[in-house]
Amino acid sequence: QVQLVESGGGLVRAGGSLRLSCAASGSIFSIGAMAWYRQAPGKQRELVTTITSGGTTNYADSVKGRFTISRDNASNTVYLQMNSLKPEDTAVYYCNAHIVAGPPPRLYDYWGQGTQVTVSS
Repeated sequence: QVQLVESGGGLVRAGGSLRLSCAASGSIFSIGAMAWYRQAPGKQRELVTTITSGGTTNYADSVKGRFTISRDNASNTVYLQMNSLKPEDTAVYYCNAHIVAGPPPRLYDYWGQGTQVTVSS
């Protein structure tokens, strides 16, 4: 019904940058808040950053000043620009979106498939 497809992960050296993308497609009526989570090996999934439909953003303290979330409502896409990457940013990154889909229109919580980000020291 609705898919979130992520791209942009990879291997980068410490101090480098990556840009993740997540595009939503399908029977979408509207998209509310979107977010990026990450899960490092042996750790719980954690919230990295969120953005509302109006563009208000929030960041985990660990990424403030280094990561920037943005969205393009016309293309139903959310981005994560990651700068000054550190080895501790290594994780699988997942996008998440609250989407009204249907018909009939109902609110759902969708997840992307995850994309690996590896930062070498």
